[in-house]
Amino acid sequence: MPETPTLKDKRVVLLVNVGTPDKPKIKEVRKYLTPFLNDRRVIDIPWLLRKILVNLIIIPFRVRNSTNLYKRLWTKDGSPLLIYLNSLVDKLQKLMDKNTVVKGVMRYGNPSMKKALEEIKLEGYTEIVVFPLYPQYASSTTGSVHELLMDEVRKWEVIPKIRLIDQYYRNNDFLNAFAYRIRSYKPQEYDHVVFSYHGLPTRQIDKVHPEIKENQCTCESAMPAHGHYCYKAACYETTRLLADKLALDSGSYSVSFQSRLSKNWLKPFTDENLEKLAKEGKKRILIVAPAFVADCLETTIELGYEYKELFEENGGEELTLVESLNDSDEWAKAIAKILDKK
Repeated sequence: MPETPTLKDKRVVLLVNVGTPDKPKIKEVRKYLTPFLNDRRVIDIPWLLRKILVNLIIIPFRVRNSTNLYKRLWTKDGSPLLIYLNSLVDKLQKLMDKNTVVKGVMRYGNPSMKKALEEIKLEGYTEIVVFPLYPQYASSTTGSVHELLMDEVRKWEVIPKIRLIDQYYRNNDFLNAFAYRIRSYKPQEYDHVVFSYHGLPTRQIDKVHPEIKENQCTCESAMPAHGHYCYKAACYETTRLLADKLALDSGSYSVSFQSRLSKNWLKPFTDENLEKLAKEGKKRILIVAPAFVADCLETTIELGYEYKELFEENGGEELTLVESLNDSDEWAKAIAKILDKK
């Protein structure tokens, strides 16, 4: 009798980042920003108010300025975020077994996560692993990625095994990869190290803590039992863990939050922190952005140019931005090890 063939598991790994316009032009930037800012998890206000605010106020007034920023960011090869993603996919693929396929997608824009899932449905994978490129969980980032996945696969006749990577800021391989990058800049030679994270509205932090009063989250002091999915707690814990690996002295570093849209966002604000440090006589600052694993507008332009000018205008002499993990070999190996952990 002929032997029964052995079925092999066929796994697909989706590396997901936030997204980028196809070109640094107004039409393409508008096309990218529209679904991004209309996402109910990104701007978590009532539907009608969100539609009016986003489509009649925010996008019309911001699209031209955003386009100019993307023009500054763009390289001769295109969007850095997409370049790094494609390179990282290639490196990770070489570290995987023959039954694993790695795909790089964007939550908004191209390559489309939704389109990739349509292809995956036809390709017969037995397991889907979704790896959002956000170390710290937030509803507006990782939560949005997971929601899109579930919205799509619930329509399938056959739903394969699904594994969602929620966050990995405490993972030793991730921390070692980031510490390796920071260490190359010799942080002890600077007057101060600023760990800057993307901000969130305080109301989004409050939603994670229904048991406490508004704006009363104290997760910066320690990681509480209830703070596992608190973005604020995760940012401060990431900093403590990295500072320990780098042997940074207490008082030689600080945490702050960038990219705010109003005063009701996570504080302290990075721009105000840099002004304060400059006025205190700190001349040389090293700035790190551990919420971003790939350099983008918020790192290269906001921190590397705009905040650098702000720091110098207030008396500082040198603001150096630590390059993110991007497509480094250390980062690809870290992802492979995280994927191996069940």
